Order: sequence, then structure tokens, then C-alpha cells
Amino acid sequence: MTTQKFSKGEAIRFGWRTMKSNLGFFIILLIVVGLIYVIPDFIEKLVRKDAPLLAILIHLGSWVISIVVQMGVIKIALRFCDEEEAELGDLFTCFPLFFKYVAGSILYGLIVIVGLLLLIIPGIIWSIKFWFFPYFIVEEGVGPIQALKKSSLITRGAKWDLFLFGLLLGLINLLGALCLVIGLFATVPTTMVAWAYVYRELSAQAKAVQGDGVSTDRINSWGRTGV
Repeated sequence: MTTQKFSKGEAIRFGWRTMKSNLGFFIILLIVVGLIYVIPDFIEKLVRKDAPLLAILIHLGSWVISIVVQMGVIKIALRFCDEEEAELGDLFTCFPLFFKYVAGSILYGLIVIVGLLLLIIPGIIWSIKFWFFPYFIVEEGVGPIQALKKSSLITRGAKWDLFLFGLLLGLINLLGALCLVIGLFATVPTTMVAWAYVYRELSAQAKAVQGDGVSTDRINSWGRTGV
């Protein structure tokens, strides 16, 4: 039995350094993402009364694009973790993974809801356990079930640290919002990259264990039973 470990401080420091070195890119990225969310919603409200069918189509199109952009943001964060140059075009390169991501999100949501109904605590544990499923879909193109299993594997023994890490990043973004909102242009990229850094660290540790001769069946067993 193995557990995964990571340094919260190092993840945040890496995210901060990456943000400072690419601040211009991140500012443009956040503006573009914001416009992608705001403009279709604005247009939908304008045409809703006179063209309800068109409003529905705009809403559906906006939803699809927002899902693709969510995956694109993850891809960009992973590129920075790999010290590769990211581009705005990366936001729209994950269209082929759309249905896998949606299916994974639905399964993830159902798992968390069931857990919350079971006295809340299981829902919190399971939300952390399967948190990284989108990263596996984006990076490896695996299906939703496999992505959930892989997330379960790499978070084994690290759930408490991940919970505290999530709270810490939430506080960082709260501070950014309190700084006249402008601070979010620094804190959002920092936390975005920090999460990708932790994913990279935990994945590398899991692969190292697998490379040391741990069988696939054993790993799958961890994914099914690990808490």
C-alpha cells in the first residue's frame, strides 16, 4: 500500500513564478475566457423575447464552448507545468474530448451528490478522490470511468492535504478578489497552475510505483477501494 505526497508550498511557489513570467499571456487569457462566457449570454438575453429558438441555440452553443474552454484551460496549465509554450488556441483544441468530459462530469456530480446524502463527509472525500478526472481526460484522452479510477489512484493518502490545499487556494483567490478584483489576474493563474503542478506530482509518483513492478490489477484495486 502506498500514499501520495506533495508540497503545498512548492506548488503555490511554482504557480506564482509561472504567473509572473507569463503575466501578459494570462491577462489576455482571462479576458478571452471571460468574453467567451459573457458575450453569448448577453446576446441570448437580447434575442430571447423576439427569437426564443435562436436564444436556445445560442445557449446550447455557449454551453458546448464553455466545456471545451474548461478543458483548454487545463491543457494550458499542464503545458506550463511541462515548461512548454502555451497558446490561446489551446483553449479550443479539446473538442474531440467533449462527450468524455461531459460524461465524466455527470458521473462525478452524481458520486458527490450521493456522498453528500450519506452524512456529507463521504461527499467531501469522494469529491477530492475523483477531483483530477478532467486532467486525465484532457491529457490522456481516456474515458470517464478510467479517468475517475486514475484520479482515485493518485489521490490515495493525499486527500487531507488536497482538502487543505483547496482551502488555501480558495483563500488566495478571495484575497485576489478583495484587491479590487484586479488581483484575480494574478491569483487565478497562480492557482490554476498550482493545481496542474500537484496533478503532475501525484501522477509521477503513481507511475513510479507502477514502474517498480506494481501490477495493473493492484493499481485498479486501489482505484476501486482506496479512500
